[in-house]
Amino acid sequence: MPEINDASSAAADSGDDEPLIEKLQTMKVDDGFSNTNSDVDGFSNTSTSPVCNTKTLSTCANCGKEGSDSDMNICNKCEMVKYCNAACKKKHRSKHKKKCERRVAELHDEKLFKQPPPKEEDCPICFQLLPMLNTGRGYYTCCGKTICSGCIHAVHMVDDEEKCPFCRTPAPDDEENIRRLKKRIELGDDVAIYGLGCYYSNRKYGLHQNYAKALELWHRAAEMGNIESYHNIGDAYLHGRGVQRDMKKARHYWEIAAMAGDVDVRFNLGVSEKNAGKMDRALKHWMLGVRGGQSDSLAAVKGLFTNGHATKEDYTKALRARQEYLDEIKSVQRDEAVAFDKRYKYY
Repeated sequence: MPEINDASSAAADSGDDEPLIEKLQTMKVDDGFSNTNSDVDGFSNTSTSPVCNTKTLSTCANCGKEGSDSDMNICNKCEMVKYCNAACKKKHRSKHKKKCERRVAELHDEKLFKQPPPKEEDCPICFQLLPMLNTGRGYYTCCGKTICSGCIHAVHMVDDEEKCPFCRTPAPDDEENIRRLKKRIELGDDVAIYGLGCYYSNRKYGLHQNYAKALELWHRAAEMGNIESYHNIGDAYLHGRGVQRDMKKARHYWEIAAMAGDVDVRFNLGVSEKNAGKMDRALKHWMLGVRGGQSDSLAAVKGLFTNGHATKEDYTKALRARQEYLDEIKSVQRDEAVAFDKRYKYY
């Protein structure tokens, strides 16, 4: 630094080094590095590495005043602009509002249309990817396992009585099934919590229909990461079951489910966008649905192609994605189950 260089030159000229060195050792050198107990070279005597104190400066979007990033007040919606204080942030709100809303919408769409991570859930018996369709799988309250239709059928063909394919527990009656389900809930099984909510909603296994109880259970399961629960909460707001009908809230919960990987809800969102005349957004939803195994989405993409709202390339990609999904879930055992009983349909 200039001060150091000048002082060093003076020391060389004077030939009197000791007083100058003592003076330099007590100087505060503004050289960009930490100078606590520092020597003349700007490095700490107790460390061999420099510690940078340089602060990044930003400009207030309202008054233009510069300040350190760490001290600035950022727009917590779009995170694009910064302010020197809350007062400037409030004054600039009306000017920034449209740009902010536009950026927030862009950020939301980036999350909404991002391919979610694959839901790697295999059948615990055949170790093959579980089908997306509910008829291609079954949840057992005795052990909390979800088994594919192929394994369910194979075990039932061997046993004289209906048993759980995994733990071999005999099938329960309605009362016992609910008792087992509640025991699974006590163990923190989110699928059991979700399932009991469905039973209350659909009046199954001897339970009285109770939409409010169903919603309570779905919210609880959703907090534990059960994405199907978000879907059902959205449906409740769509139809006004246990809550006041609210399409905005329905869409909100559907989108949470979609971003988490629920492909069934992608079809609903695509239909909503198509009805609003937003064919490009509908196509994005349905393409994501096809990749996850949602068969109705493939038919929807074909419809867009037929009506000129999607290209041949779009439809070809959808067909390939569908085939890739089928390659992952198809098996001889599952096909045999479907041939025996259409209720075992898995795609």
